[in-house]
Amino acid sequence: MSEKKNYVQGGTLYVCGTPIGNLDDMTFRAIQVLKEVDLIAAEDTRRTIKLLNYFEIKNQLESYHEHNEEEKAEKLLQLMQEGKAIALVSDAGMPGISDPGYKLVKKAIEQGIEVVPVPGPTAAISALVVSGLDTSRFAFEGFLSRKGRAREEELEKLRSEERTIIIYESPYRVQATLKDLERVLGDRRIALVRELTKLHEEKYYGKISSLLEELKGQEVKGEIVIIVEGKQPGEGLETAAWAELEIEEHVRLLMAEGLSKKEAIKRVAEIRAIPKREVYQEAIGIDFGK
Repeated sequence: MSEKKNYVQGGTLYVCGTPIGNLDDMTFRAIQVLKEVDLIAAEDTRRTIKLLNYFEIKNQLESYHEHNEEEKAEKLLQLMQEGKAIALVSDAGMPGISDPGYKLVKKAIEQGIEVVPVPGPTAAISALVVSGLDTSRFAFEGFLSRKGRAREEELEKLRSEERTIIIYESPYRVQATLKDLERVLGDRRIALVRELTKLHEEKYYGKISSLLEELKGQEVKGEIVIIVEGKQPGEGLETAAWAELEIEEHVRLLMAEGLSKKEAIKRVAEIRAIPKREVYQEAIGIDFGK
């Protein structure tokens, strides 16, 4: 008699999170789902079989990756329409987050197939919560385009992004990306996290310029997440452009960006390298409510 299935039901797609490094981060529910489904669709069957062997899971594997999505999606959808339960996994983390999965999920929903998340580790959120930057609002960018106009357009859009920004990057391009971020966004605070949950997990904190100096000559290895501070009030007014402004006008512009009068006076004094009392005297006529 076959083992009773408690965690899955037929005709369902289970989107399963898997460890991003440390295999012991696998959830009990995910293990049971992978044991009980009729089929596991995996981004790389060679990597997934190692995970299955670690947890003594014996089940059928089917490759499902970016190069065969269209073809395999139709097959998997047909099986679910026939009542089969299928688990979707990527090499690490949650499927669909900079990994294959979105198209299959979209088509399953369109065909009325139940889609169930089985939550697990995600590099983006794991890096964000240890970044020391604002976690209340954030924008996930995934991998930036490698070069050309597309990359420049993406960077330009990020210049005005006020939310904390999450970027994935290859170790081979990380220093070039940091230089591009500094060039377009300015010298913002960032956290660079590599090899999350693995033996050689490492974190770098500071301004982009200081991290570039620290990483100079180093060969950065492993999976990398870059967390970038969002645009701050008054950012962009700290360049030579302020030289053409009267002090009072400079204060008003910073206040329009969201700073209080007190904060704007302090910032203008810092930017112009002049005494705060001098700025105060010039801005004394500005009402606090404006």
